[in-house]
Amino acid sequence: MKVIERQIIGKNPKKKPEDGIVVTDNFIAVIDGSTSKATERVSRWYSNGRLCMKVISRFIRKAPANITVDAFLKGVTDAVRKKYSSKRIDFYAEHPEERITASCIVYSRLQRQLWIIGDCQCLVGKSGCKDDEYELFDNPKPYESVLANARAEAARKLLDSGEVTTESLRRDDVARASVIPQMIESMKRQNIDYSVVDGFKIPRQKVKVFTFDFEPWTIVMASDGYPILRPTLSASESALAEQCEKDPLNIGLNPSSHFMATKAFAEGFTSFDDRTYIRFTI
Repeated sequence: MKVIERQIIGKNPKKKPEDGIVVTDNFIAVIDGSTSKATERVSRWYSNGRLCMKVISRFIRKAPANITVDAFLKGVTDAVRKKYSSKRIDFYAEHPEERITASCIVYSRLQRQLWIIGDCQCLVGKSGCKDDEYELFDNPKPYESVLANARAEAARKLLDSGEVTTESLRRDDVARASVIPQMIESMKRQNIDYSVVDGFKIPRQKVKVFTFDFEPWTIVMASDGYPILRPTLSASESALAEQCEKDPLNIGLNPSSHFMATKAFAEGFTSFDDRTYIRFTI
C-alpha cells in the first residue's frame, strides 16, 4: 500500500474535526464520527462523534493483520460498547439516537478487501485508468435523501416567500431545524435499516465488502463531506468549492450536481461537514 495524498479539514475552524484517518502497515481507514443529536455526552473531554472516531482509530491500529470483516465488526463494536457506563446499557439499547456513532471505510491489506460500514464512500480504478473510468461505491443511509429533499423544499418555499435570504439561512438554518425531529426518529433504526459503529451489533448484510484481485489498483476513500468525489484531492476540492459558490444551501440549485444535503455551508465554516480524503495504491 502506498499513500499518494490525504487530508482532513474540519467544518468548524474553532473545533477539532470528528473525522479521522488511520494508516498502518496493514490497514488504511477513513472514519466519520457522527455529529451528535444526543441529550448527553458520554465523555467529558470529547464530543460523542470525536470519541467514537478515536475509539475506532485505536482499535484499527491494534487489530490483528489478518482480522476478517466479521471479527472486525464484533471487535470494533465491543471496543465502542466499553465506553458506555454499565448502568446505562439498557438506556442505549432502547435509544439508538443517544449512542456515540460513526461510519468508517477500511481497507485490509491481507484480506485485500474494502469494508464500508455506514455512509463513507470510495472510488476504485485500475492503476493508470482515466478519471472517468473510476467506479464509485457508497453505502448511504436510507433516510438521508428523503430528509435532504424535505429540507430543500422547505428552504425553497421560505426563499420564495421572502421570509428568509440565502445569507440568513446560512446563519440560522430553520429549514434544517424543521427536519431534525424526523432525523432523530430515523436514527432509531440504525443498525437495523443501515449500518454504523455504535457499540451495538452491526448487521452484516448492511456492510458492503469488496474483494480485489492481485492487479494494481488505485483507491480513493472519503467521508461524505465530499459530495462530489473525484480521483484527485485537488479535483474533489474544486468540486466542493463550486458547490459552495453555486448552491451554498445545498438545496439542489447547482446544475452540475443537483446535490442536496440536510445542512448548508454555515456562515464562518469551511464547509457543510468535516471532510476527509485519502488516495492510495495497492
